[in-house]
Amino acid sequence: MLTAIIDYESGNLHSAEKAFQRMAREMDAGEVVVTSDADVVARADRLVLPGDGAFPACAAELRGHKGIHDAMVEAVEQKGRPFLGICVGMQLMATTGREYTDTPGLNWVTGDVVRIEPEDRALKVPHMGWNDLVIESEHPVFNGVTSGDHVYFVHSYHFRVADPAQRLAHVDYGGPVTAVIGRNTMIGMQFHPEKSQDVGLRMIGNFLTWAP
Repeated sequence: MLTAIIDYESGNLHSAEKAFQRMAREMDAGEVVVTSDADVVARADRLVLPGDGAFPACAAELRGHKGIHDAMVEAVEQKGRPFLGICVGMQLMATTGREYTDTPGLNWVTGDVVRIEPEDRALKVPHMGWNDLVIESEHPVFNGVTSGDHVYFVHSYHFRVADPAQRLAHVDYGGPVTAVIGRNTMIGMQFHPEKSQDVGLRMIGNFLTWAP
């Protein structure tokens, strides 16, 4: 069993690598590698797409690494490999990102990525720090996780889903802010599970053993 964390030069992957490798050992879930090799992405059993920064820059980097991009799309769309997007990696699953300029996403989960606009103007953007999950739908990635559990966020934009059934969890930040999306073999987390202590590690372990 091989899990590939995709390196397309859009973020420091050290903490994600360590967290996924730790949970792979604990769950006996095979090998975890960070890779920029399209051949490794193509043969991996599950894929993780992190991302830090602005949507347009991350989208451009991903498409600029054409071999990785194409191998990832084929693995997810045609082979049904389990996929996890983290932070901007989750946002890239959208139809369109609206940060600075409208930018096409992967269109795996219909919707757009828009700026957070809290109803309470005293709340600052970016949304940064710990917040309580509100779980809306059951999913194997939530095994052992309940509403009220804390996870760690750093972002100014969030995913506005077209189909409410594909928003699996949110947090309250002057209104609902999407935390987890999912469809078929795909899952996305706006927060950083690798920085979310025991709750995040549990969700990483659940993803590594999820067999959709």
